[in-house]
Amino acid sequence: MKSIKILSFLLVLLVISNCKNTSDDTEPTSSIITFKEDTTPFTAPQKEMIREVVLESEKEIRSLLPTLPDSINVSLEIVDWDLDQVGGVTGRTETNSPPVVLIQISEKFPGGVTQATQTALKHTIFHEFHHLSRGWAIQDNVYGPGISVAAINEGLAVVFSEEYTGESMEADTPPEAAIAEQWVEEIRSLPINANYQHWMFQHPDGRLAVGYRTGNYLIRKAMAKSGKDVLELSEHTPDEIYKMAGF
Repeated sequence: MKSIKILSFLLVLLVISNCKNTSDDTEPTSSIITFKEDTTPFTAPQKEMIREVVLESEKEIRSLLPTLPDSINVSLEIVDWDLDQVGGVTGRTETNSPPVVLIQISEKFPGGVTQATQTALKHTIFHEFHHLSRGWAIQDNVYGPGISVAAINEGLAVVFSEEYTGESMEADTPPEAAIAEQWVEEIRSLPINANYQHWMFQHPDGRLAVGYRTGNYLIRKAMAKSGKDVLELSEHTPDEIYKMAGF
């Protein structure tokens, strides 16, 4: 009887120990995930996969970006857009307060919604959550206007995502250095009210994602010249980062 009691006591201690270890190893998450299904519904397995990717990404990001706000609203929908150059997923940071991120996943991506989720959802979450950590949002942006500001903030998010997910997207790839240098000067000479769609997405002359690609180049050049990593650069203003990059 005594040996049975001792064994029972040891089992209780083991369970308590395992519970404590599980609790200690778990980073808190607070994202509120919703699915917009007005046109095309997500399947139950897709929802489960998406929740796992978003919440695991949040854990990783919180350990890197202490300024990430709590209770982030992540709303996802299925679209029929051609998003092949960004892995089938795109998104935007709508507001800082409350923190809202809107994600679109293309059903036209090869392999459909499931493959797009596996390919680029984590990359997109890292990108958009970096925006929230800096206050770079569409509706209540804490920065001033201008493509030169957008290029730095988007460049930081691009590089942060590339560095910590190990994934890069064709749409964000900088041109060769000589052309990138020209694009930097071009962007810095633009008026404050220059057309955002033209310079960040599709320019009338045929160039695509000039602001994103130039921003990627700028951040990597600033990192090389200053010796700072992307997390350290993320603590600086756009003007400071231009100076670190030699402009």
